[in-house]
Amino acid sequence: MLKTFTALICTVLIFAERTYAQQHDVTSLQAAHPQTNPDSIGKNFSSYKRSFSIAGVLQTRYVASLNKDVDVNGKNFDPGSTKGITNTFMVKRARVMFKANINDHFSANVLVNFADFNNTNTSGKVLENAYIKYTLNKHFNVQAGQFRPFYGIEDALPVDIVRTLDFSNQYYAFGRNGWQSFQIGLSVFGSVTKDDRLRYFAGAYNGNNKNQLTDDNNEKNFYGRLEFQPLKQLVVAGNGAFGSLGESGKGSSWGGDATTRIDLSKKWKLLLMAEYKNGSNFTAYNADASVGKPGLDQYRMEGFYFFPTLRFEYKKPRVRAIEFSARYEYLDEHYRRESNPHQTLIPNVSLIFADEFYAAIQLGVSVDWNKRDVPLSTTYTRQLAYVQLQIRI
Repeated sequence: MLKTFTALICTVLIFAERTYAQQHDVTSLQAAHPQTNPDSIGKNFSSYKRSFSIAGVLQTRYVASLNKDVDVNGKNFDPGSTKGITNTFMVKRARVMFKANINDHFSANVLVNFADFNNTNTSGKVLENAYIKYTLNKHFNVQAGQFRPFYGIEDALPVDIVRTLDFSNQYYAFGRNGWQSFQIGLSVFGSVTKDDRLRYFAGAYNGNNKNQLTDDNNEKNFYGRLEFQPLKQLVVAGNGAFGSLGESGKGSSWGGDATTRIDLSKKWKLLLMAEYKNGSNFTAYNADASVGKPGLDQYRMEGFYFFPTLRFEYKKPRVRAIEFSARYEYLDEHYRRESNPHQTLIPNVSLIFADEFYAAIQLGVSVDWNKRDVPLSTTYTRQLAYVQLQIRI
């Protein structure tokens, strides 16, 4: 009896799923039409090349502070009064991306990071991408919603590929100030030339970061990026933007970057990435409550990183490649006022078990130091060892 009842329930659920997967629009004024036949294209493109896909990345790690008085978040603590956490297992990213191609021109993209639910406050988190894209051709694309403006190498790379411990300190600093990372707005991009050697990116967005109900003022941030590929394996680019955050006033940001790939031999490849950015530090300006503080032009930040990666194409059935890298970063978030540069060096080894980084384990150490340490804060010299496993879905 129980088996019969279970089978009946399963049958009903399957039938309901098939029946209501796409509910029938009883208010429609349009006559029902069969799905578009690709062999008879020319009359109806409603579902031409319609498809749906799911992708994502799961990134888990073990980290251990090599300093007895610095916790895993890089904060210095007093061992006599506080018991800091100096090693832990973590789930850094559990991203799932849904992409739907409505037809050959319209598509939608949604990206969520379920690892953000580990935070006690999920405000402004979890939802990352949520945009609609229109593609006319390779020269003209429009996307609207929440996305990463193309403002540097790290915004142009896929969100599910992290070649080292994390994105650069510069990326997060400029993201907090509304210059990059996930923003809400509109962007246009495409190739200027037929051979794709010159590409443009431009757009407008709120500039107060992701998952905000509305803008925090009536101003918008505007950005532009131009990429030039003079050689097959070399890309150089320039970025520029202006905008505001809150009532801080108008600010600006600019920078440049370069990426090149060199085939040293059949087995050895070298990838070189370098980027510099300079921009207004709105968060520092807004946080300064001192009387008679200077203008916004005195609150600027600059950062540079150099990221070489040496790859050995091992090409064995279970180990496809080994990558050796050592990213160097320099970031000064207050270089015109109370300058205190922060530097980072991250030597890293990646064992890649499936092509295109679909399965990889990474080992390395993040070494951070400052011109001037601030006790009991994250502005403190430290070393963090890590073992990280990431799987692309």
